[in-house]
Amino acid sequence: MTADVSIEAPRSKPVRRRRVNLEKWGWLYMRFSGVLLVVLIFGHLLVNLFLGEGVKAIDFAFVAGKLANPFWIVWDTLLLWLALIHGSNGMRTLVNDYAHGKFRIFLLVALAGATIVLLTLGTLVLTTFDPCVGTPTGALIAICK
Repeated sequence: MTADVSIEAPRSKPVRRRRVNLEKWGWLYMRFSGVLLVVLIFGHLLVNLFLGEGVKAIDFAFVAGKLANPFWIVWDTLLLWLALIHGSNGMRTLVNDYAHGKFRIFLLVALAGATIVLLTLGTLVLTTFDPCVGTPTGALIAICK
């Protein structure tokens, strides 16, 4: 005589749909943006400090000439966005680690607000910069023709 004994599978909770893991995406962003920032920063330093006449050549005309080229506008805008969001994400991590309660919420809102304002103003400066407003003098005459 054989006994037919069956054991039921343990009942588990219904599987919930997972939300987006923002901490994971923030961590990944820090790694990828950090690598890209190294390239952008050293390229920026190479062009601005080592090529040409060095730091003594950096003046309004140098910046105006650089921002007359769409390549440098994209380069500097990418540098601005990656660096500012990278730094803000790092600050967010510190706020989450050390602040609690309503003060934490206040700091996160202030950080988000400052980041949005700086990204907006920086992007506007880089994309709408016009060196030829007014009367160009000196080295700007060649750029403003």
